[in-house]
Amino acid sequence: MRWLMAALAAFSIQLASAQTFVKGQHYFELDNPVRTNDASKIEVVELFWYGCPHCFRLEPSVDAWKASIADDVDFQQIPAVLGRSWEPHARAFWVAAATGVLEQSHQAFFNAIHLDRQRMVREDDLKAFFANYGVTEAQFDQHYRGFATESRLKQTESRINAYGITGVPAFIVNGKYRVNATSAGGEQALFEVINYLIEKERG
Repeated sequence: MRWLMAALAAFSIQLASAQTFVKGQHYFELDNPVRTNDASKIEVVELFWYGCPHCFRLEPSVDAWKASIADDVDFQQIPAVLGRSWEPHARAFWVAAATGVLEQSHQAFFNAIHLDRQRMVREDDLKAFFANYGVTEAQFDQHYRGFATESRLKQTESRINAYGITGVPAFIVNGKYRVNATSAGGEQALFEVINYLIEKERG
């Protein structure tokens, strides 16, 4: 099964490379490139919000695409804060990352909001959620408003401004290109454009 997924991914990238995607229509080039974390890799960043229904619906496709990427691609998901109600969810993401439970809790957090209809903004509710993954109240308190989380929030705000993001989900390829499902022409085309831009960066 893994070799089949790899073969399909390679074919998808080749197909995307053969297509013509138009700058200013299917994707947008940033006026000022943003420095990436690792210059030796091609960085792909998804800005998302747990409360966003579009992000929730896209997540399975993100997972499928993530499983197909090559070793030279560095994929990161970053919780955006474009409104006050978004901040608790961003803090929850960084709590999960800091305590090592992000992989187990990520989809479950989406599900709690969109399937179980929980708002997940009160600290008591968040503590109860993370307790299911072995995170103690002391650990939660340490990270929820800790220095590292505050730094992450400030860094994310700076990156959002530099990326020119006004909505989510949005993807940034190698600090140079911005694309979303609307500009790409749909969910399937979104990943074709991302793959195209990855190939473009490979030269």
